Amino acid sequence: MMNQNTLMLLAMIAVMYFFMIMPAQRRAKKEKAFENGLKVGDKIITKSGIHGKIAEMTDDTVVIETMAGKIKMEKSAISSELSAKLAAK
Repeated sequence: MMNQNTLMLLAMIAVMYFFMIMPAQRRAKKEKAFENGLKVGDKIITKSGIHGKIAEMTDDTVVIETMAGKIKMEKSAISSELSAKLAAK
């Protein structure tokens, strides 16, 4: 039969899974779906606050057209997409 320490350890592992690991997995899945939904011509904001429009894309990089020129960066550096928000206004 299990003793109290073993039950406490299992309870702690279960709590860690439901409050830390599961939400992180959900967030990663949501971010990956966001990255896969981007397309050329979308207006975006990067995590560093740069506004621009996607000019070119590869599997993991994008070229963003800004007022200062073109910048190549990782897709994961994109924070949000503005095209849908601007169209709704």
